[in-house]
Amino acid sequence: MPDPIRLQPIATVIGGHLEPADDYQGGVESIIRLNDTYPPETLRGIEEFGHLVVVWHFHRATPSDVALHARSPRNDPRWPATGTFVHRNHRRPNQLAVSFPRLLRVSGLDLHVTDLDAVAGTPILDLAPYFAEMGPRGELRQPAWPGEMLTEYWRAAEER
Repeated sequence: MPDPIRLQPIATVIGGHLEPADDYQGGVESIIRLNDTYPPETLRGIEEFGHLVVVWHFHRATPSDVALHARSPRNDPRWPATGTFVHRNHRRPNQLAVSFPRLLRVSGLDLHVTDLDAVAGTPILDLAPYFAEMGPRGELRQPAWPGEMLTEYWRAAEER
């Protein structure tokens, strides 16, 4: 087995969502606050981008949450049982997530964003601007169930 990878958070989510939720993730503003060990120069030029790629850790999850078997998404029998690596949640082994929030503005070491589906206090492991040229290539395909399941995902939080 290879040596374990050790990661240190580079930032923390300030404000925004206070509790994890399956839906209504849209329209909430939060701040990605870079650790003060990084000079502001590390963000030079990022304000020119509209979106970020943010890698974060499900810090409220525990190792016992990991589910290494097939199960229906959200435990809803309307959708087929699918394997651990077909889900995008905290039940995967490393409990990591990738989000693509909109960048609103930069203030010192604070990145003001909206549509970040992480909660306050979430450790950020990495971030970068989203380059359209690095997005998916070719035709996108997926079964029907993600579209059914995520109908309300980006709905504005105040509509709950």
